[in-house]
Amino acid sequence: MEHQIDLRSDTVTRPTPGMRAAIAAAEVGDDVFEEDPTVNALEARVASLLGKEAALFMPSGTMANQVGVRAQTRHGDEVIMEGHAHPFNFESGALAALSGVQVRLLEGSRGIITAEQVSAAIRFGDDPHIAPTSLVCLENTHNLGGGTVYPVGEIERIAGVARTNGLRMHLDGARLMNACTASGLAPAEYAAWFDSVSVCLSKGLGAPAGSVLAGAGDFIVRARRFRKMFGGGMRQAGILAAAGLYALDNHVERLTEDHANARLLAEGLASTGRIEIDPAAVETNILYFGLKAGSLSAGAFTAAMEARGVRILSMGEVIRVVTHLDVTREDMEHTIEIAGEIHR
Repeated sequence: MEHQIDLRSDTVTRPTPGMRAAIAAAEVGDDVFEEDPTVNALEARVASLLGKEAALFMPSGTMANQVGVRAQTRHGDEVIMEGHAHPFNFESGALAALSGVQVRLLEGSRGIITAEQVSAAIRFGDDPHIAPTSLVCLENTHNLGGGTVYPVGEIERIAGVARTNGLRMHLDGARLMNACTASGLAPAEYAAWFDSVSVCLSKGLGAPAGSVLAGAGDFIVRARRFRKMFGGGMRQAGILAAAGLYALDNHVERLTEDHANARLLAEGLASTGRIEIDPAAVETNILYFGLKAGSLSAGAFTAAMEARGVRILSMGEVIRVVTHLDVTREDMEHTIEIAGEIHR
């Protein structure tokens, strides 16, 4: 089979041989009874990594976010988010369907909102006509922002506003390890400002499935009930947890390679002269770009690339490319060459 370069997402990775060996060797038990030793080890590892009391293994990042919201809100509450946040845009309406909350969307800059915006958006519960604000949700890195790293100073300022007004904080940290690799900050330095943090294992870290939700001990007790309610109670889940532990041991430091590949790709695509992208804005492993007037449509360009063995994702007239552990520097150079040929 001809080699394909799949840049649609960092969720398309396949377990490495070492990860497969860890999966095969995993010691397992019934996790609903809290008796799976590998799941317990992963939860303890992530809780320590994030500086939290406890953690809970979930099948997916969507479930981790939704349980995090459900365990910290009441039906009829309002949650503040940036307008392009993943929990609002890409989680199938679960905020309304599962938690019964409405969302106050704020316009950010590449996914980043400010403390002043949050402060102005808070609505208090003493007026029976309004939905009271109870939670602020941020995303780091920000997917639709182009893999943007949230400045920790702004997070601290937003957390200050939240605390002053009695609000809780949730972090969608699906790609938190990318943010840490890019910024040099430890995961706990970001997590410290949040009551709950979700971390995905199946994106940049390359595990086949799974996310972990972390927070205070009593919060995780409550979250465990909602995980069960949402259908996330698994049995011998140590098979998946072993992949997550392997990923934390072996796939975090190498994220620098993904970031370097993304910057190389952005520079090369910009050099074609027909693609609108700012390489300086590429902070981690995600880039979005458009095509200049007179070029192919995004759909036609995507189809032409795939016909030549490179899979990318068009979202309207915007194209998304994500680097990951299954692609190499040589793959980036080949992708740039193909993009140039299509535009000749």
